[in-house]
Amino acid sequence: MPGLLDEINSPADLKRLNERQLKQLAGEIRQELVSVVSANGGHLASNLGVVELTIALHRVFESPRDKIIWDVGHQGYVHKILTDRRQCLGTLRQYQGISGFTSREESQHDPFGAGHASTSVSAALGMARARDQTGDSYHVLAVIGDGAITGGMAMEALNHAGHLGTRLIVVLNDNGMSISPTVGAIARMLDRIRFDHRYHAATEKGWRLFSSMPFGKKLWQAGKIFQDQLTSFIKHSGFWEEMGFAYLGPVDGHNTGELIAAFIKARDYQRRKPVFVHVITTKGKGYHPAETDAVYFHGVSPARPGNRPNIPTYSEVFAYTTLRLARDNPKLVVITPAMPEGNSLNIVRNEFPDRVYDVGICEQHAVTFAAGMAAQGLIPVVAIYSTFLQRSFDQIIHDVCLQELPIIFAIDRAGIVGDDGKTHQGIFDLSYLSLIPNLVVAAPRDENELQHLFYTAVNLRRPMAIRYPRSAGVGVALDSIFKEFPVGKGELLRRGSDLAIIAIGNRVLPAMEAAEMLSASGINTAVVNARFAQPLDSELISEVAREVKNLITVEENVASGGFGSRVASLIFSRGIPGVKLKSLAVPDEFVEHGSQEVLRAKYDLDAEGIVRQALAMVASQSCPLPARRDLEKD
Repeated sequence: MPGLLDEINSPADLKRLNERQLKQLAGEIRQELVSVVSANGGHLASNLGVVELTIALHRVFESPRDKIIWDVGHQGYVHKILTDRRQCLGTLRQYQGISGFTSREESQHDPFGAGHASTSVSAALGMARARDQTGDSYHVLAVIGDGAITGGMAMEALNHAGHLGTRLIVVLNDNGMSISPTVGAIARMLDRIRFDHRYHAATEKGWRLFSSMPFGKKLWQAGKIFQDQLTSFIKHSGFWEEMGFAYLGPVDGHNTGELIAAFIKARDYQRRKPVFVHVITTKGKGYHPAETDAVYFHGVSPARPGNRPNIPTYSEVFAYTTLRLARDNPKLVVITPAMPEGNSLNIVRNEFPDRVYDVGICEQHAVTFAAGMAAQGLIPVVAIYSTFLQRSFDQIIHDVCLQELPIIFAIDRAGIVGDDGKTHQGIFDLSYLSLIPNLVVAAPRDENELQHLFYTAVNLRRPMAIRYPRSAGVGVALDSIFKEFPVGKGELLRRGSDLAIIAIGNRVLPAMEAAEMLSASGINTAVVNARFAQPLDSELISEVAREVKNLITVEENVASGGFGSRVASLIFSRGIPGVKLKSLAVPDEFVEHGSQEVLRAKYDLDAEGIVRQALAMVASQSCPLPARRDLEKD
């Protein structure tokens, strides 16, 4: 039976609905979200929490003329439904479907793309200043969560906005969560507002008082005089006002009427001053499982054939290894920027709560905080996703590697991550880390090698980065006793005379599978597990190059500056003649969303793709790479 949602084709259609219909629409949107995200995977709890907020924004403002910028973009599914993309929602996060984040390429209603936190206020302020400079008059809004607003970049932008006095609206979606519960002093301040019993008790008393009076309900809804006076006393708005903002709130984020009234006030505010609208929501609202476990339902994975739930993930193996090492070494501590559950660190935190630090969405601080600890004799592990480590590039160079401090970077979600798409693919870390002096960069071929690399890193007393993929392991048995790998040494897994595949990280197993398939075609293939991207095993790679001549490197990283380019540089520098080299890597482009399997096949990074490229290489008559002396003649 058709519902109200079927009649909503654009934000303009919201303006004809009454309050009862808006409530009905919110319920239908939640049903749609649960259905689609359960099938496709994605960010469920965060979107359930902003249904009324999104409806109210599009009811009051005129998108796309008015610019609504969603921080991170993962809470934008309702926004997509209301802005001409409902018919595409079934393709959410699917290959060649719509993105799980906001995207300028996708819709004119997405004025700014995002997949990382704390960027919205900076972008909104930039747009607002551009509007003023060109003499236009549209509204600019940044919708940011209470986790993202604690990030350093967001605080910098708020400080600048208050200084400039630019007409701008910042909407704080305050639900006490980022992915995990929000941490930090600002979070505690917001908690005092959210959970202050005086505020809620007085609100209830005020409502009962006004309800018993003639026309009391209308008075309450129209002005809420008692509530506003009480709120102004206890809401701690002074912080935002000292920052240079006019403060509105706190507003019930699930009461469409209150939200609309607050947004109209913010829209029509006449003073030259940015406005801060504080909205309190419940993450996972309207879907009981998500309300009771918002962390688990923050990101939901689709059930796919071939999932192997009994095999631990690389994240879990990292956490169990860290726990074992922490038991033996009291100097070991773990730092994560708002990702304790994503990195499986609850396994460590349950036993050592004082040695696991969640610093919030503050990647730069996380790295320099670790550097301070390391300078005083501790062994910090910075557990972070590859895509977020990018944000701390300067700190890795300046604060860690320049001083050669013994910090271990546990880089989760390295390589192709799949459905989260362009903003989250971990395909750059081998390139940007391998160029830094004093940093050892490694990638395990399987989960057993992962635990040994961490043991190696703890004993190394130098900066070391270990990257591993977003997936279950390959199912190998884990050794009960740790062993230490010699730094910069790979291993020859298989000898061959026709072709050599030199692979790193999770591409080693597909390389072995490809070698077996090639042997059926009569091609005798060697396989090298490089293990280290920096330093390379120069002797092993040079020996293989001299003996085999036909080389293929395989990595889940962009080609520029990656593992393959470092192997090529090594061969050139050694002047090894007659070598034909092909690098299989991600092209120098941003990788769209889709399953890991689909994307690896697209770039010939699975076993079949490696075989296809190897057969083409062996069959080709292309000239070999010139030796170094030939290049010098040119």
